[in-house]
Amino acid sequence: MGRRWLITGCSSGLGHALATAAASAGDEVAVTARKTADLAELAAAWPGRILRVPLELRDAASCEEAVRTASDRLGGIDVLVNNAGVGLFGAVEELSDAEVRDQLEILVVGPWRLARLVLPLMRAQGHGHILNVSSIVGRMAFPGLGAYVAGKHALEGMSQALAAEAAPHNIRVTVLEPGMFATRYGASLAEADHRIPAYDGTNLDTLTGTRGLAENPETGRPEDFAAQVLDIVASTTPTPLRIPIGHDAYGYLDLAEQASREDYAAARVLTQAPPPA
Repeated sequence: MGRRWLITGCSSGLGHALATAAASAGDEVAVTARKTADLAELAAAWPGRILRVPLELRDAASCEEAVRTASDRLGGIDVLVNNAGVGLFGAVEELSDAEVRDQLEILVVGPWRLARLVLPLMRAQGHGHILNVSSIVGRMAFPGLGAYVAGKHALEGMSQALAAEAAPHNIRVTVLEPGMFATRYGASLAEADHRIPAYDGTNLDTLTGTRGLAENPETGRPEDFAAQVLDIVASTTPTPLRIPIGHDAYGYLDLAEQASREDYAAARVLTQAPPPA
């Protein structure tokens, strides 16, 4: 039997590509977006395999209804992919409490809520797989993306705890860490309402580079991301908790890991140096 998926954020980009790949493989897929009209083309391409479900991640009732609809219509949920997300550009000093809360509501609270809703279903059926789409910034940072970085770090921390809790119930947890992919992320990146010119020299390169991701010929293709995710889900051998995806992801994370090791070594020297004679 094919797998039954619930994938958030399917109107474009990585979610759209993954839903297409899963349907192509013969699976049934509940796809979500705030406006189901944005999913019409996807549903028309795969009649009988794509179920359109409205979802507003920031609304608890909407999340509950989405999981209930997907489970009832598909007969269960084997794979949850928390993919939906938006970015926010702004220095830490520039961002208001409300802007930070909204970013974390989408990147952390929404995925946490959906995981909490599908876990009883997966425990009852004796298996399941939760994939949380993070980013390379889940293990590093770019200036100007503090709220987005904070959200992805939090998502990875939650996933690490969940992986230990869910493993005895035959439920796998995977954190996907995409590098740069040609999606609408850059074009839809919101900007802080309050801007401080003092940070332009530090942060504007991040904004410019992010805005141009979709047009950059060296940026990864969403279809390649989707193919790798299908391989991960189909794997019958143990897989790592965190899996970077994309030709550039390992390069960025190699640098981040090296910087982390250097920081760790410097901290040890600072805090464990022998006292002066």
